[in-house]
Amino acid sequence: MNMPLNTSADIHDPVEQARYNMVEQQIRPWNVLDAGVLELLSVVRREDFVPPAYQGAAFTDTRIPLNPDAQEAERLGQVMLEPRVDARMLHDLQVQPTDRVLEIGAGSGYMAALLAARAERVVSLEIDPDLAEFARENLRGAGVENAQVRQADGALDPIPDGPFDVIVLSGSVAEVPQKLLALLRDGGRLGAYVGHQPMMRATFVRRSGERFETSQPWDVVVPRLRNFPEPSPFKF
Repeated sequence: MNMPLNTSADIHDPVEQARYNMVEQQIRPWNVLDAGVLELLSVVRREDFVPPAYQGAAFTDTRIPLNPDAQEAERLGQVMLEPRVDARMLHDLQVQPTDRVLEIGAGSGYMAALLAARAERVVSLEIDPDLAEFARENLRGAGVENAQVRQADGALDPIPDGPFDVIVLSGSVAEVPQKLLALLRDGGRLGAYVGHQPMMRATFVRRSGERFETSQPWDVVVPRLRNFPEPSPFKF
């Protein structure tokens, strides 16, 4: 049986109360029940990755812009996803201590920090140079040493570090990129948000030899990653 992350006696600080409420009211109801994942949400402090202007929203069930222009941030996919979305993705990928992980879309570095706490090594690509530096600073500040942020386009640039045990797309795509599936090690898993508004699905692909097994266990809407192909959603 999974016990709550903290007891009420442990919570004296308003920030810790807000963190506790985030876990118990947003994340646990989204079927994130692994005690290790839940504990990690206290160890990796989300507020340390949030832009100063949005500190008050660090624990809310909302996307946080990483660009001063909120509409532009949404259009360019420059956001921190809702805490429950990051947590459920981490939970369902079942990252292991020996895993080498690739993330597409570093953003603030928060997901890279969560992944790094479970994995051996994380390489996170970020297309925007200012965000790449922001993510690096946040990871350094959090003492994360096994995650590297590179300024690169995950859709168009070569990725020389494969194969990987886990690949995470921290933004949505119209379809799972074949380029990234080719970088999976045998037994490796890819997690992505796939589809078109208003309906996208969290999509998980596991490689078994030359076979790829796909599941889509939950619905979500997430801003786009840039430069990945956009096939028409309409079929004739």
